Amino acid sequence: MQKKVLLFTDLGIDDAFAIIYTFFRNDINILGIVADYGNVTRDKAIWNINYLKFISGRQDIPVFLGASIPLTGKGVDSFPEVHGVSGLGPVIPPKISSPVNSVNDVYPIIDSNINELSIINLGRLSTLATMFVLNLETMENVKEYICMGGAFFCPGNVTAVAEANFYSDPYAANLIIQYAKNLTIIPLNVTQHAIVTSEMVNQIDTFHKKTRDPAGLIIKPILDYYYNFYSNLIPGIGGSPMHDFLAIWYLLNPFSVQITKLPIKIIPDQGDGFGQSIADFRHRPDPAFKNHNVALKFDYQSFKSDIMNTFLRKRP
Repeated sequence: MQKKVLLFTDLGIDDAFAIIYTFFRNDINILGIVADYGNVTRDKAIWNINYLKFISGRQDIPVFLGASIPLTGKGVDSFPEVHGVSGLGPVIPPKISSPVNSVNDVYPIIDSNINELSIINLGRLSTLATMFVLNLETMENVKEYICMGGAFFCPGNVTAVAEANFYSDPYAANLIIQYAKNLTIIPLNVTQHAIVTSEMVNQIDTFHKKTRDPAGLIIKPILDYYYNFYSNLIPGIGGSPMHDFLAIWYLLNPFSVQITKLPIKIIPDQGDGFGQSIADFRHRPDPAFKNHNVALKFDYQSFKSDIMNTFLRKRP
């Protein structure tokens, strides 16, 4: 049976890989995509989403206008050195004209699918948190939430302790931690091992040079750009870490990911710990922490095999 998904994204390269992956699958149904600020501005996120929909023939998927700033009120930084000027590495897509809906129009999708819906948040949590503020009863009853964010027992990728999605809006992350039910967190300490190697990328590219599928052919240029950044940042890394992709991969491969329920807390206070995520592993954890599912490790061989089995075939 198809998984029904509402996707929130600040579309950068790993988000793009995740979306393209869903277009190669029969077992996932993207009911809508909410465009947020983050890796790029909200406008560029919309631009990229529409482009990926166009080259994949998926103009049927509605796009919704998410947040353009965080709840902290701080300015927004983009990361062209990581994701390129547009968010798709070296690819500067043409602007595709397509309707963009108000985020309020998402609620009918949620209401009509609430018992089957998985909400997956790949970027900052500002829009999702705002939706909780505006319609708590509905959002509390969604079947499940999967969020890429946080870092446990490893350095952050923005500060020494904080991961980008939580750091950019810890107020929003804290609100989700407090109110979301059946929440699974896919943290940086796990996603950093979700490596797509150059050999995998080249094999996918060779295959789609024969199919001439533009969705398959975009993978190599964007992941080569991403790998170039990471190989300079972490010499010897061996490939591109697909941070946000792992959240979608978990949805379809839950038995290949080790999940543990842990007491969680987000630090929203200004200072060196701003945006830090903390898990209390003690025998008697702090009762003020909220219990949620947290990924601790995954089966990398299953990860690689699934990616190759998905992309080394024609899109449905």
